[in-house]
Amino acid sequence: MKQCEILIKPYVTEKALNLMAGTPAQKHKDGNKIEFIVNRDADKPDIKAAFEELFEVKVEKVWTRIQKDGKHAIIKLAEGYSAEDVGMRVGVF
Repeated sequence: MKQCEILIKPYVTEKALNLMAGTPAQKHKDGNKIEFIVNRDADKPDIKAAFEELFEVKVEKVWTRIQKDGKHAIIKLAEGYSAEDVGMRVGVF
């Protein structure tokens, strides 16, 4: 599967935006994450590899869940990389 087939589109909600920066109440413990809708057949290593190659960042961890609108992946970036920068590149802001 190609990278463009794995990552379908960013998932943008108020909660997803809060995951990127971390809110002051969370003291940035939950920050630096970005959420994408991904191909239902993609597994966590596929998502990690596609995201790292496409956006030239390091991924620390990937969580997935399946909802009515598709499979969602929450991607936590490694220290030194910014989810807000990636969000800017894909047009979230």
